[in-house]
Amino acid sequence: MDDDIKTPAAGAQTWNAKSPPPEDYRTINLALQGGGSHGAFTWGVLDRLLADKRIFIEGISGTSAGAMNGALLAFGMAHGGRDGAREVLRKFWERMGEASRYSPFQPAPFAHLMDNHSLDHSPAYHAFDFMSRLFSPYQLNPSGYHPVRELLDDLIDFDVLRSVRHVRLFISATNVRTGKIRVFTMKEITPDVLLASACLPQLFKAVEIDGEHYWDGGFMGNPTMFPLLYQCKANDILLVEINPIAVDKVPQTARDIADRMNSISFNATMMREMRTIAFVTQMLDQHRLTGRSHLRRIYFHMMHAEKEMARYGASSKMNVHPRFIELLYTLGYRVADEWLAENYDKLGRESSIDLQKMFF
Repeated sequence: MDDDIKTPAAGAQTWNAKSPPPEDYRTINLALQGGGSHGAFTWGVLDRLLADKRIFIEGISGTSAGAMNGALLAFGMAHGGRDGAREVLRKFWERMGEASRYSPFQPAPFAHLMDNHSLDHSPAYHAFDFMSRLFSPYQLNPSGYHPVRELLDDLIDFDVLRSVRHVRLFISATNVRTGKIRVFTMKEITPDVLLASACLPQLFKAVEIDGEHYWDGGFMGNPTMFPLLYQCKANDILLVEINPIAVDKVPQTARDIADRMNSISFNATMMREMRTIAFVTQMLDQHRLTGRSHLRRIYFHMMHAEKEMARYGASSKMNVHPRFIELLYTLGYRVADEWLAENYDKLGRESSIDLQKMFF
């Protein structure tokens, strides 16, 4: 691991001897969850972080929409520094919103008035939901068409991305055959890797990479934390959560039950990893780990809007209407702005959440 990581672009986030960092800066790692269009919340968070020149990003672990946000950020930084990253992220999400006009999955005219922006009242969504229970994507989409592939190819030069050295990027996908997680590193990232990380098996054929087939990384890590622990130096990990861990009330309708099952299952592996991190942190605090060890103190942080995000059901993750995308972006930006005002001084010094309370 290079001590003096260099970037191919002037004005990028990293520094070397000729370009010292600000006196008061913090280096962090990012863990970015997946969740379809809800990834626009993460876009808002990242936009606010990139606007703060005191924040430097060493590593990113991303799954599904988090993988795409991470890849866009890394490429944008290489291409044009902080402003370049902000620009390419905005282009991606704005073009996702523009593409929604051609999507059959349109929210009902009154959905925004109900404040949940779901597709629960969309005839096309219900028709597809029914068809997906009878037919697989191998029958419904035999060509393997993916609407996001062209957008990724247009916005990201993957040759440039694979050569990036200023940030470490880790993308998770689930091996269909073995059930194990595979974490792709920067040098391995292609459009297929990003699409594999976001491959919901009800919607798309498994993505083949190196003779193996992959589904959404969220099944085994949403996102996975261990690459940030073992391959990065920064002690601070910031999780951008878009799948609520806790909800205020027990779901009672069939749709609400299905939505809650979805959020629990996609948080399960992350919760187990966090319990391990919490346990090791407790052992370190109690000085119960002695002798030679590569373990280090990790300061953990979360940016989330659980109450707001809990209002949006699973079907809203397929809603890319510009109004909804902008709402999520604004929410993420505000949450990050408030979090930095309250917790910036804790970075590098202490966790801003109680791991025992949150994950046990």
